[in-house]
Amino acid sequence: MKKNNLPNYKLIFSDILSKKYPEKRTACQLLLKKEELSILDVIKLNEIIFGISDKESFVDNQKYKAYDESAIIYILDYQKKNKLNNIQLANFFKLSRNTVTKWKKAFETDTEILKK
Repeated sequence: MKKNNLPNYKLIFSDILSKKYPEKRTACQLLLKKEELSILDVIKLNEIIFGISDKESFVDNQKYKAYDESAIIYILDYQKKNKLNNIQLANFFKLSRNTVTKWKKAFETDTEILKK
């Protein structure tokens, strides 16, 4: 049996909001009410709370983003539903085009199986 070792993001963000940014609590309330936060929710909360600073720190933060399988499948389904090409999808989710291409090769069969 595999043990879930993910951090408790709800608790982390709640503490950050109560101690440092209480004025942003209302903007984050909808996401924090969820039972479980997805990776995309965590990224969205991070953007709401801390914003996007300068270009250099944005590039550094992009290096450390990690997406789980469900987030990747969601992103690829979003591409199909909205009829986006790889460049448009990469720009929307702030990814590299190479990452999108790699995901499509790896998960294209998975998304087809899930739809059947």
